[in-house]
Amino acid sequence: MPETKILICDDQAIIHDTLGQYIQAEGFTFRSAFDGRQALELYQSEQPDLVVLDIMMPELSGIDVCREIRKESMTPIIMLTARGEEIDRILGLELGADDYIVKPFSPREVVARIKAVLRRLGGSQTGEPEQNALRFPGLVIDIGRYEVRINDKPIPFTPKEVEVLYLLGAHPGQVFDREQILSKVWGYDYYGDTRVVDTQIKRIRQKLGQEDCPCSIKSIYGVGYKFEAPEV
Repeated sequence: MPETKILICDDQAIIHDTLGQYIQAEGFTFRSAFDGRQALELYQSEQPDLVVLDIMMPELSGIDVCREIRKESMTPIIMLTARGEEIDRILGLELGADDYIVKPFSPREVVARIKAVLRRLGGSQTGEPEQNALRFPGLVIDIGRYEVRINDKPIPFTPKEVEVLYLLGAHPGQVFDREQILSKVWGYDYYGDTRVVDTQIKRIRQKLGQEDCPCSIKSIYGVGYKFEAPEV
């Protein structure tokens, strides 16, 4: 079985030392980048399974690194952000980061979220049949492979986008409020920031609209969101 590689991108050596110890204790390996340019170089050469990416770094910011990675890959990205960097955090999510953790953090928390992402993505590497796929006119949401196909065309979705779309698609017509979506998809207290749900929904809608998908996500003002599909 190939080793699981985590790329840690942060300009503070102590982050690499402490987080790296916990990552290795789980049987994973890690590589260290201390600025944005090095992060991109190591990303290209190492092809990690997941990236832990600080927003504030020399040379290139984490936002820029996230943008460049998302041009070519859906590799999971967990962003590290200082408390108060709300604008950068939301921008990172809009660019396709899957998660964020606010500093100071517990290394155990970071490793728990890394393991959760890798566990969810494990089925996408097996090549197994679509046992957990939802099918609608013009849309297939395959949670087993973490794939979305619109009008028979594979469309790049981040893992969190797939999970949000799958949750709503599994219950057509049912309205979910933001707190319910956070609880069911993220599975932990997201520091009370429900706008992360709005960001994910916005990105999903853009992708559905760009491909003329007949399915849609509707807003219920003051309540939340629901999935709608045409009658067959």
